[in-house]
Amino acid sequence: MTKASSSVDRVYDRLRQMAANFEFKPDERINESALSTNLGASRTPLREALNRLVAEGFLTFQNGRGFFCRSLSPERIVDLYEARQAIECEALRRSVARAADDEINAVVDYLDETEPHYETSNSTVEVLEMDEDFHIRLVQLSGNSELLRMLRNINDRIRYVRLVDLKMLLAKKQIAKNKGAKLSAHRIILNALVARDEEAAVAAMRNHIERRREEATEAVRIAYSQLYVPAE
Repeated sequence: MTKASSSVDRVYDRLRQMAANFEFKPDERINESALSTNLGASRTPLREALNRLVAEGFLTFQNGRGFFCRSLSPERIVDLYEARQAIECEALRRSVARAADDEINAVVDYLDETEPHYETSNSTVEVLEMDEDFHIRLVQLSGNSELLRMLRNINDRIRYVRLVDLKMLLAKKQIAKNKGAKLSAHRIILNALVARDEEAAVAAMRNHIERRREEATEAVRIAYSQLYVPAE
């Protein structure tokens, strides 16, 4: 790796983290001069990193005006949830047909190990990491690296809102925790995959993501209020 490419990657990694976490406020114009100073980066690697983030959907670019943070709206988040649903359902179809029994059993072992903690953890970050990891493992079973790449991108672009949504969900779980156990959505999906029941697996996945999509509007409202305080 050349020194120049290493510099771009360093700047890109930091900017991507900032954009994913909405350290830039929604629709905020990016101050390239301030960023260059704060990151200790020259104009060329900074511009290259910013352009990569535009291509990945984290930032936007307006001719004559520069770079902006992406918008945060229910419509955009719903679009991303629908794209996630399409990717994961299609990947699951491929997994039913392609995955070897031992590969599927490895995911079963993973869920057996993590599910008890997933159900009891009060950490939104920890729960989200386990949730993303489970879904990534399912998509990996499809053997399609492009579907996997797209899912990783979408996960990063909805992570902030998902953390807000999970915080609300965990609060509801605490209220309902004594109402009786039932199979988790992850377990239902995986059981159908083990049985090679494509229709049941895809239906379970679609319903699982759809339920979270329906909460997107409220989660975006709360996320926006956390990020933006109007100037007086």
